[in-house]
Amino acid sequence: MATKKIEDAFSLNAFDPAKVTDAFRDFAEKGASQSKEAYAKMKTAAEDATKTVEATLETAQSGSVELGLKAIDALRTNAESSLSHMEALLGVKSLSELFELQTAFIRKQAELAMEQAKAMQEATRKVAEDVVKPGKAAAEKAMSTFKK
Repeated sequence: MATKKIEDAFSLNAFDPAKVTDAFRDFAEKGASQSKEAYAKMKTAAEDATKTVEATLETAQSGSVELGLKAIDALRTNAESSLSHMEALLGVKSLSELFELQTAFIRKQAELAMEQAKAMQEATRKVAEDVVKPGKAAAEKAMSTFKK
């Protein structure tokens, strides 16, 4: 009897084409549904990445403008200081007064250079932090989706 069942299982009479068609249809529909979901996720991820890149570039551009303006301001301050020093040197009456003015000018320029360097360093740090923010936020968002 057991042999009879095995023969029945593999016989053409046991083969039902409707079941195969239904199974294939279910498989195809499931595959299409998964493909649509994957496409939607990829489209959303691509849009998010585009927004992140745009935000990063806008921040970098405004940051570079800010740094450029600070550099121009520093150059203007240094030029004005140098011109006023040259005017003061034109009125010098003695060699000792010349050395005194020159020493004071050099000391003032050194202090000013340190202040300007600190200001540029702080501005650069702020710009760098601002440029990184969109990417950092996007990475955190992406990592949170993996945690779920």
